[in-house]
Amino acid sequence: MVPYKNLSNPELESLKFKLQQEYDWIKASGLSLDMSRGKPSKAQLDLSDGLLNSLKSNADCIDENHLDCRNYGEMEGTPEARRLMAAMMGVNPDHVIVLGNASLNIMFDNISRAFTHGICGNAPWGLNSKIRFLCPVPGYDRHFAMTEYFGIEMINIPMHETGPDMDMVEEYVNNDSTIKGMWCVPKYSNPQGITYSMETVDRIASLKPAAPDFRLFWDNAYVIHSLYEPDERDFLPEIFAECAKYGNEDMVYEFCSTSKVSYAGAGISAIAASPRNLADIKNHMKYQTISHDKINQLRHVKFFKDFEGMKEHMKEHARILRPKFQLVDEVLTRELGGLEIGSWINPRGGYFISFEANEGCAKEIVRLAHEAGLVLTPAGSAFPYHDDPLDTNIRIAPSLPELDELDRALEVFTTCVKLVSVDKILSER
Repeated sequence: MVPYKNLSNPELESLKFKLQQEYDWIKASGLSLDMSRGKPSKAQLDLSDGLLNSLKSNADCIDENHLDCRNYGEMEGTPEARRLMAAMMGVNPDHVIVLGNASLNIMFDNISRAFTHGICGNAPWGLNSKIRFLCPVPGYDRHFAMTEYFGIEMINIPMHETGPDMDMVEEYVNNDSTIKGMWCVPKYSNPQGITYSMETVDRIASLKPAAPDFRLFWDNAYVIHSLYEPDERDFLPEIFAECAKYGNEDMVYEFCSTSKVSYAGAGISAIAASPRNLADIKNHMKYQTISHDKINQLRHVKFFKDFEGMKEHMKEHARILRPKFQLVDEVLTRELGGLEIGSWINPRGGYFISFEANEGCAKEIVRLAHEAGLVLTPAGSAFPYHDDPLDTNIRIAPSLPELDELDRALEVFTTCVKLVSVDKILSER
């Protein structure tokens, strides 16, 4: 295929006329398609329906500590659930607290406590004139929304194929005491599907923060979300073991949940941290709650039985998701390959595909797609303040639509990419 930039103006005008006709026909079709969020499909949710009857009587509500989980107690979570979530993260169960359904709640609470009471005896963040976070971009829009809500200044850190730009990270963290945190989705990152390399994790673990209360917000949301068999899965070093080599165990809060393992709105979540951090968290948490939903924790343990059961369960998720990711790559390659009007990463896990349009095209592509009946995540969402400096990034979320709907959505998307790209090239000549 000939790159669009190599076509003459008459050839581009002819192509634009044809693409406009295709777009108008699609727009008149009255489509209603959604690739805006990484929601599990109905088929994926159905995989966990055994949760609904995994507890059959009050006799099933007793945990291994002989506690009746219908009652108060065990603020840290049931021992069975702590083992399950620890195995998911590859950490010691003693270093884990199991909470409610959403890891975002845990992250929010940690930031809120830092503002009002500080971290491990350090001054409350709210007393500082400036608090800043490092934000690898493109990244998770809800992370950035959370830090913006608290008035934290966000600094873009470019993502490379090995993870965040570590030269920039080291320069900021090691020399600027206003840098209090860094967002990380270290495995199958949102939205690019990148897994941090061993060198990147080692450089992160060996940071020498200027701020004693600097914390990595290590959101390991996709730690077991591989699309392929074990020999093709990405490897991520365990962050606490790496930090221990440099005496930096206190530098990390690690988060995970079963939101895309069991039910998206009714899973369980967990935080892993050093003993010092856990003691600090529990000291504040005791004023917030007596215990979390232990019935749901037991339900998950009885359904999965153990981590091996969870891994088998994730193979079924992969069986459903893999054809969708493959279809996206096939259609993008067939329709856009060689045209030099966009690029994308074909990830081996996670929930998203990150598409990079030509500079200055993303917002217009998303706008045209929306008018044609395809809802995408707003352009710029993967950047702090919704500001993509180059206006290139678009997040594709293929999980929710059925294959035939996804195929139709991709037809709309690629038509919009072509039409906007031709317009852009012509406008710059």
